Amino acid sequence: MADPSSYRPKPGQIPDAPGVYKFRDEHRRVIYVGKAKSLRQRLASYFQDLANLHPRTRSMVTTAASVEWTVVNNEVEALQLEYSWIKEFDPRFNVKYRDDKSYPYLAVTMNEKFPRVQVMRGQKKKGVRYFGPYGHAWAIRDTVDLLLRAFPVRTCSAGVFKNATRTGRPCLLGYIGKCSAPCVERVTPEDHRQLAEDFCDFMAGRTGTYIRRLERQMTDAAEEMEYERAARLRDDIDALKKAMEKSAVVLADATDADLIALAEDELEAAVQIFHVRGGRVRGQRGWVTDKVEAVTSGDLVEHALQQLYGEESGDAVPKEVLVPALPDPLEPVQEWLTERRGANVSLRIPQRGDKKALMETVARNAQQSLVLHKTKRASDLTTRSRALEEIAAALELDSAPLRIECYDVSHLQGDDVVASMVVFEDGLARKSEYRRFQIKGRVGDTQIWHGEGQDDVRSMHEVIARRFKRYISDKEKTGEWSDEGAATDTIDANGEVPASGLTEEDGRPKRFAYPPQLVVVDGGRPQVAAAKRALDELGIDDIAVCGLAKRLEEVWVPGEDDPVILPRTSEGLYLLQRVRDEAHRFAITYQRAKRAKRFKAGPLDDVPGLGDARKRTLIKHFGSVKRLRSATIDQICEVPGIGRKTAEAIVAALAGAVPAGPAVNMATGEIMEDEEPTAAGASDSEAEGPTSVGASGSEDEGPVTVGFPGSESEEPVIAGPSGSAGEEPVTAGTSEERRGQDT
Repeated sequence: MADPSSYRPKPGQIPDAPGVYKFRDEHRRVIYVGKAKSLRQRLASYFQDLANLHPRTRSMVTTAASVEWTVVNNEVEALQLEYSWIKEFDPRFNVKYRDDKSYPYLAVTMNEKFPRVQVMRGQKKKGVRYFGPYGHAWAIRDTVDLLLRAFPVRTCSAGVFKNATRTGRPCLLGYIGKCSAPCVERVTPEDHRQLAEDFCDFMAGRTGTYIRRLERQMTDAAEEMEYERAARLRDDIDALKKAMEKSAVVLADATDADLIALAEDELEAAVQIFHVRGGRVRGQRGWVTDKVEAVTSGDLVEHALQQLYGEESGDAVPKEVLVPALPDPLEPVQEWLTERRGANVSLRIPQRGDKKALMETVARNAQQSLVLHKTKRASDLTTRSRALEEIAAALELDSAPLRIECYDVSHLQGDDVVASMVVFEDGLARKSEYRRFQIKGRVGDTQIWHGEGQDDVRSMHEVIARRFKRYISDKEKTGEWSDEGAATDTIDANGEVPASGLTEEDGRPKRFAYPPQLVVVDGGRPQVAAAKRALDELGIDDIAVCGLAKRLEEVWVPGEDDPVILPRTSEGLYLLQRVRDEAHRFAITYQRAKRAKRFKAGPLDDVPGLGDARKRTLIKHFGSVKRLRSATIDQICEVPGIGRKTAEAIVAALAGAVPAGPAVNMATGEIMEDEEPTAAGASDSEAEGPTSVGASGSEDEGPVTVGFPGSESEEPVIAGPSGSAGEEPVTAGTSEERRGQDT
């Protein structure tokens, strides 16, 4: 815990001007970003008597180790820079609204030749028109299903559209009149785009004009005695009116506005937003945040506005934003919103009438959201804090472990050995810092063991050593590590799958650059001893280690003969279980992906320049791998796209591979010697090696004997060591049909 006076700037150093400031911790990681009209006055408020500070502000300044600032011209620039830095650095002590990207939108892909209506989540794309967000995806699909009657716009995926174009037959929606079937040229691209434009106009609130136009067309059709056409138009009008009833009019005069309401207590705040377009509620979303800093209602509103409109422009920012409290100062925020929209934006508190009544409805939704959030145990700040304190007390730590890393090793009977690292900060998963490892049996350039087989202890030692060897290497580069005996290591060459790294000097998370206070391993005393030994070999003695055994959920610590037993109702044990289970899930997901890839591998995979498309062409040309193996170089060169050098490489690869065994028809027991099957079902890729065919006609790897129904002489042989404790039989079949024990 740092003393704020140790890094307090000298008097006169801080300018009396608008700007943005950053607090960094001892590892140079940005932990808080703020803006100020006067940097001197704002920063001075942090360096007063700790007893006078808000508890969370006190926690922030004692966690920080330095402060720096950037001067800007005005408060609007400060607001923009603060938003950019919060998005860039993701500081742990700033207000962060969760679940923003989980809300679905109704999107129309106007950037395509044939625009498509679909449900979209996540970041918005250029050239796509969005409506919403909606609370549930089914609400979008119900609305679209009604509107397709009047606006038969394409809703199919690119693959379905391409297949319909190739076969000349539309999908079911094309036959029942809910798609104009541009895939089979029932409508021109221009007419289909006009349908999409009309759909967007209707969703944007311009409903009255379109319905009146349809009513005139229906009347004209009836007068001309085109009764079938008039009936279709009548049904279209009914469908549109039914869709409109789903979003009732709440504000008169076709008002476009966003209403923001808050519900808060001392620890958390819930934000609810209603998006009103054309006087109707077109979308709704809600966020919850931990109040990790001393903030007022106006500050929460300002953060919500940044979150809502930081990436938006034009009509996505409405003319009017109604809020429960105004930011202080108001002018910079209002000017910033005006710049985003390109026109004046009114930011105000509703005082009377329909808008005030609607604001009360939004506030009730916010209150209900906060109550519901409080019932979720894992997201309760008080519960998480108590869990961390219980772990610290049980393991006799100096302080609560704010950052926990957990490691797990996974394999299938000794094959495809991998490991995972998951990170929890303040009791919540930080998935952007998860890492995966391939076990290679070495650390750096030193070969430790062969890296195969079921040896979880040595695998755990390797993973811990590689992770913290890289941490030491990063610290040596910055001069923060003084141990002359610590060697550097480039982990990228050792098999883990890293995410894109960011430089530590910028304060952003870098691979392995931020150390934990606690390392948790999935296992008992042997795994804990291996992890502790790896840290001792690197000279690291300030990181605690423990293990959580699955059988009785005992917590093992290094050097102890007996485990630590936490009560079953302990919040600390619950948190350790969540961390352990998440590491197990992450490791198994990676191991299964590697296993599936290995099952589909064949000798042609190692031929340089031979991709999936040309492999499919080869198999289609020759019919099977067996016939391809018997072909000459000149015959292979006859395949389109295959040159002589590639053909020679193919012949060499197939000559070095072991031919597959005879295939077995499981329905009849017939041994099919004339054909050699291809990998994983069929036609797209090859598999080589001693295999036999399972019930589905695909191969598994390894010498597996297949028993026939009713046979007394042969039984299905387990693919791997039989009789192993905790293992289940694994018989021949596809990778999805194999059911072994994933460690």
